[in-house]
Amino acid sequence: MDYEPPFQETYKSFLQNSFDESEDKNLFMVEECELPLINLSQLNLEQLGSDKCIKEIAQAARQWGFFQVVNHGVPQEILNNLQYEQKMVFHLPFEKKAEEKFLNLSTNSYRWGNPEATSLKQVPWSETLHISLADISRIDKRNSLRSTIDAFGTTASTLAQRLAEILAQSLGIESNFFRENCPPKSSYIRMNRYPKCPLASKVFGLVPHSDSNLLTILYQDQVGGLQLMKDRRWFKVKPNPKALIINIGDLFQALSNDVFKSIKHRVVSPHEVERFSAAYFYCPSNDAVIQSYTEPAMYRPFTLIEYRQQIQKDVQDTGDKIGLSRFLFSNNISPKIVSNS
Repeated sequence: MDYEPPFQETYKSFLQNSFDESEDKNLFMVEECELPLINLSQLNLEQLGSDKCIKEIAQAARQWGFFQVVNHGVPQEILNNLQYEQKMVFHLPFEKKAEEKFLNLSTNSYRWGNPEATSLKQVPWSETLHISLADISRIDKRNSLRSTIDAFGTTASTLAQRLAEILAQSLGIESNFFRENCPPKSSYIRMNRYPKCPLASKVFGLVPHSDSNLLTILYQDQVGGLQLMKDRRWFKVKPNPKALIINIGDLFQALSNDVFKSIKHRVVSPHEVERFSAAYFYCPSNDAVIQSYTEPAMYRPFTLIEYRQQIQKDVQDTGDKIGLSRFLFSNNISPKIVSNS
């Protein structure tokens, strides 16, 4: 089909070599889990019910780094429209999507695969549209994608700030940190499409990584494929059609002084049917200072731009994202290598 990125042609040598490699049969044989499910309508109850909900959110962030929320304030109509618009835009001809100014967005907003890959395991079998909220106004007003993304961005932003303040409250952090340092336009939306993959047992839809932000809000279809690591084991996440998935990002882990965990996760490639998801990445401004809220602090203070620059340098030098361990105060802890997000 003319909308498919040229994965098989581009990575032909990797695909040929993969048939000679011994297959890790246990790679995708993982248990299914149901993430903690939190009903946010409890926040509107009297103090006892509200306090119980806040405790559940903080506990899930500590123990899992991931949780699901229902009655989250993002209307189902917006989510349905978003999924429809995703299918429409990703099913445009590949040549159009690959244009330098696709949808009049910034260069490299549309991405697929990994041009720096040196092996099949570094190739994400997916395509993405990465849109800064500051860029939404560049999309033609006549394009319904613009109003849909705007609506999702606005409601997701409200939810993200609310959850961030709740998590901060549970730690004793001043909640106005987020209002002062996370203007809406510093965050971004990423729409993902995972095409059917002929080597789904060997290729990831999205390689293992942690998120380099504060919080992520994920909406996914019911195909499934998201997996996360807990207690050094991989678990596949059972899709819930009524829920949004929330996960802690690297910056919140640093802010919480490792109380909350930014968990490594991945997406397996679908074999029989394409998969779609959309994520809202809640970020501070580039110059906002991230520092651990308690003493002794594990991480030295740093800004988002410093963090991104270090990731970029590490990926160029090593092929991998090293991440938070680069910013540890202790020089006795060896950096742990994780894959680039």
